Amino acid sequence: MNVRNCRRCGRLFNYVMGQPICPNCKEELEEKFQEVKKYVQSHAQATIQMVTEDCDVEASQLQQWIREDRLQFTDDSPIKVPCERCGAMIGSGRFCAKCSQEMANTLSKSIAKPEPQKKEPPKDSREKSRMRFL
Repeated sequence: MNVRNCRRCGRLFNYVMGQPICPNCKEELEEKFQEVKKYVQSHAQATIQMVTEDCDVEASQLQQWIREDRLQFTDDSPIKVPCERCGAMIGSGRFCAKCSQEMANTLSKSIAKPEPQKKEPPKDSREKSRMRFL
């Protein structure tokens, strides 16, 4: 059993996986996420500062939701986060499309494809049954 203190409220809870926050704080965070999602849908041109002030959520939490692809924005939205690889501004996720494609290509090239095994000609069945002497 893995018992930890909640990172947000300090209560003890049984930690299973994911963020080290208690179930109560997870519920509050999910409610806050739904509020932010509705706000962003109704205010398409809102900036990060406007969202944080109107919804009373931290900018770091908002950026985390964007990186997790939970919040997505249109191309004309002022809310952008930098690509973790090249720094290009993107609407959601961790990497831009170009970097994602490059990383996928690099990964596929680094994995060696098995070569087909050469088939040996079948041996004569009499050859196996012969007695050998040393």
